[in-house]
Amino acid sequence: MKFLGFLLLLVLIALGGAAYLVYAPITPSQETFVDLPVGTGTQAMAQKLQDAHVIRTRYAFLILRVWKGGNLKAGEYRFADPASALTVYQRIARGDVYTRAVTIPEGFNVYDIATAIEAAGLGTHAAFLEATQKNTDLIADLSPNAQTLEGFLYPDTYRFSRHTTMRTMLDTMVRRFRKETALLDLQQPQACAGLCTSLAQTVTLASLVEKEVHFDDERTQAAGVFINRLNRNMPLQTDPTVIYAAILAGHWTGVIHRSDLDRDSPYNTYKHPGLPPAPICSPGAAALKAALHPVDTEALYFVADNTGHTRFSSNISEHNANVADYRKGQQ
Repeated sequence: MKFLGFLLLLVLIALGGAAYLVYAPITPSQETFVDLPVGTGTQAMAQKLQDAHVIRTRYAFLILRVWKGGNLKAGEYRFADPASALTVYQRIARGDVYTRAVTIPEGFNVYDIATAIEAAGLGTHAAFLEATQKNTDLIADLSPNAQTLEGFLYPDTYRFSRHTTMRTMLDTMVRRFRKETALLDLQQPQACAGLCTSLAQTVTLASLVEKEVHFDDERTQAAGVFINRLNRNMPLQTDPTVIYAAILAGHWTGVIHRSDLDRDSPYNTYKHPGLPPAPICSPGAAALKAALHPVDTEALYFVADNTGHTRFSSNISEHNANVADYRKGQQ
């Protein structure tokens, strides 16, 4: 009887120890990230978690694997609060991976987005740019001749895990574009006052409006000016296209030089009349609506004032006066 009692005591001690390992919370000494790549086995997961001091011992995790079962999800996990081995196991079983936020404001081009992706630790600038060129099939029905996804990566805040592929990120952004523009009917015949012959051209006009004007109530007026210039076969002469051409050529220094204005690029709207061949940035909803429904105006020119608003004019004399006022305010 004494022997049986001793065995029972040992069993109770073992169960108590196991319960402590499984249920007792442990607090990481600091914010801790544990990366569990695809293909990581249970033994390796348990060891990684123990090495990171997220659990007291790998054996607790292995006990839970036998007890709870289920599919453990690969990914990067963040641990900062007290948690038991059971809580840790449950998080990995449901795939509660850590995601990183990427904010794409209206007017970002693919180069800006690539910088944001790299800053978030989701991939390199170069890899993202390459992906925007290799995955144009994502918009084949929207812009069959697209050389890149420029213009179709919708401005928003996205959350991706570190293991998300470039294609999945791009697909998510394009899907958002489709969702947000579904009700706008970008291919309506009256888009751009009837001048845009394709959805891609409508997005291109919207991208110019997005880069030139910063207040929603002025966007339709800016679109109206572009329409008037297109109707008269006047060069659009919009600086953002010159900047974009310089970026493509790898020569953008932050200031427009005479050489930029003289660059023979199809994006240079000082040298080539008509719309550029593709969008120059990601336009938001307001700019897209402006391209669809430009205001009927007599204005042919516009320039920013020193408050960030835009002054519109119908003749070159008035425009030159507005430009002079702007330059005075910059002195």
